Amino acid sequence: MTHVLAIANQKGGVGKTTTAVNLAASLAAAEQRTLLIDGDPQGNATSGIGLAKETLEATVYDLLIGDANATDARHRSVQFTHLDVIAATPDLAGAEVELISRHRRDQAMRDALAPIAREYDYVLIDCPPSLGLITINMLAAADALLIPVQCEYYALEGLSQLLNTVHLVQQNVNELLSIDGVLLTMFDGRLNLSRQVAADAREYFGPKVYSNVIPRNVRLAEAPSFGKPIILYDVTSAGALAYMAVAREMLDRHRSAVTAAERRASAGGRSAQAGRERGATADTRGREELSSGPERSAEF
Repeated sequence: MTHVLAIANQKGGVGKTTTAVNLAASLAAAEQRTLLIDGDPQGNATSGIGLAKETLEATVYDLLIGDANATDARHRSVQFTHLDVIAATPDLAGAEVELISRHRRDQAMRDALAPIAREYDYVLIDCPPSLGLITINMLAAADALLIPVQCEYYALEGLSQLLNTVHLVQQNVNELLSIDGVLLTMFDGRLNLSRQVAADAREYFGPKVYSNVIPRNVRLAEAPSFGKPIILYDVTSAGALAYMAVAREMLDRHRSAVTAAERRASAGGRSAQAGRERGATADTRGREELSSGPERSAEF
């Protein structure tokens, strides 16, 4: 089963790109077939995973405007055997203007991704810090939303706007879009503020909030400048351990959800079978009563 997750929050600097790159790397290291899509015109996920922008031929921009297909645009086995990447450059910013007059302009990414999505266990989409047409395209292509929330003041403010956008996407473009979870980033357990934001997020979102949090970590901040995910830059760092823990938690969540769905389907099948058997028994009894009716009448 493929999980297509858009990593989004219209607030900048909350760790969207850091999460996209390092979560994708952690899932790939766990031998999950993973596709990382850089949906941000800044292209930080592209450089953070080690791709040189000047060498790119086809990018997300080309996918959106129809000049390339996903098979040609993806880079295979980037840093990890199980990690593919579709990169972005600043040209992507122009896609919003070019898409305005196009048919299905809000579903261009979904259409482009459809031919290859089922080749992967996970597709992670790094969204820009805005709620424009590019972000709408990424949400339309996704099954669910992963929301990084920075453990600082004003972190939860503005989420209502994101959730309103999610509701609009559900109503008009992608009715199956759901919230996969909320990930707390830049957490510092020594600060009352971080603990308070974490508590508020857990109170508001409940079990949607991941148990594991991403701490403030110098090595995590250094890794992008070397074009490496944190598990290749310093696998023993607190940041690397945190993202690997989040990846394990995500895998456990999704496996549990699949198991629960299978149990419900099995229970539903047994219930339907039992209903059919009861119906068949009733039909048999009815036929027996009808057939014995004339004999009883003859006796009288």
